[in-house]
Amino acid sequence: MARRREARPLEEHYGDLVRVALMEARPSGLQTRQLITATSLTKSQVERGIRHLRDVGAAEHLTPIIWRRRDGYLFSDDPADWIEYEKKQFRLILGRLTRMITGTLDPHLARCPDDEWAQLASAQLTGVRATLAQLTK
Repeated sequence: MARRREARPLEEHYGDLVRVALMEARPSGLQTRQLITATSLTKSQVERGIRHLRDVGAAEHLTPIIWRRRDGYLFSDDPADWIEYEKKQFRLILGRLTRMITGTLDPHLARCPDDEWAQLASAQLTGVRATLAQLTK
């Protein structure tokens, strides 16, 4: 726990540097390598800064950071951009969840069909999977 507290000021500093670089690039975005150059941070420091901005942005209701292949990271004021990014994130989560179900939970149930925990997990995750599928449309 103490280690995390020590890292906070650094994450805030990295986040400030990334925020300034993205604000200067607005309305364009910056790829990770461009953020590294603009901020003189390492890749992991840039990533920590982005995570910090996402945490702070959510908490302070600031413009969210999105990522697009062609533009990299950027601040967008267009809700359509936010929705596009959110749907992509839900697709990633859905893919990971589906692989977990088909690769781990389904074989578990096949070998131990009476396992209460596996039945509960399967029932709950079926609902989550359906919800995520709807959110990606």
